[in-house]
Amino acid sequence: DRFLTRHLPDSWQKAVTPISVTMAMVTALLTVYLLLIMIIPQLVNSVATLMTTMPDKITQFRSWLDATFSQNAALSSYIDSSYSSLSEAVDGWVTNTLKPYLTDMLNGLGMGVWNAVIGFKNLLIGLIVAVYLLASRHKYSRQAKLVLYSIARRSFADTIVEDLHYADRMFEGFINGKLLDSLIIGILCYIVSVIVKFPNALLVSAIVGVTNIIPFFGPFIGAIPATLLILIEDPIKAFWFVIFIIILQQLDGNVIGPKILGNTTGLSSFWVLFSILLFGGLWGFVGMIIGV
Repeated sequence: DRFLTRHLPDSWQKAVTPISVTMAMVTALLTVYLLLIMIIPQLVNSVATLMTTMPDKITQFRSWLDATFSQNAALSSYIDSSYSSLSEAVDGWVTNTLKPYLTDMLNGLGMGVWNAVIGFKNLLIGLIVAVYLLASRHKYSRQAKLVLYSIARRSFADTIVEDLHYADRMFEGFINGKLLDSLIIGILCYIVSVIVKFPNALLVSAIVGVTNIIPFFGPFIGAIPATLLILIEDPIKAFWFVIFIIILQQLDGNVIGPKILGNTTGLSSFWVLFSILLFGGLWGFVGMIIGV
């Protein structure tokens, strides 16, 4: 709003709010769309690769074990028995658990479609409410001030308004700084993944970047599935990826993060941790992001 108000001619001032709301909604939807087109195709390819290559990888692993420990009869016998037990356990899980689950899932397909429709309806309503809130936020702010000053002493109302402005500045600074920090981490992760030729570089970098928004737990939340995706195709590179993530997070925590965020929130580490646990328990992933 402030940028458009300064740069648009007077005849366009009435269009400042509609233009800014439209730009905000388009930017948000475009960001979500880009994340989806980056993550979903890579995820589908990873699952397909896992299904097609896992039997061969298991066979190769078994051959490597036989070749490595063939000289030790006791150990080789133990490996054979363990492999047979594992194969029987996997077959039993597929027969007794996975197939019935898939059957139940297919039988409940109609309910899944209905839940998807309900979810889409809630998303549409949320977008409509967001547009109304963004378009009328100045009006709602003035109305809230009128209510506040009508029920409270002027000195008390001034204090509340000042504190709310302070909280708004802190929240805006933290969110903007954390988004920029996570974007930099995601780009760095992608560049290194391409250079080192880590599998699923785009998907892995998107996961690391998005989860990095969450303080403390974000790096671990993102590193675990990312490492598993690489482990499926190349266990050795998965090991190097873990080392790279540790180095990257040290760089973020000691150099990049402090340079961007500074002392934005002014909160101690304990209260940041407390807020993440509390709001994460209440509202899940979104609560962990906004809890601080």
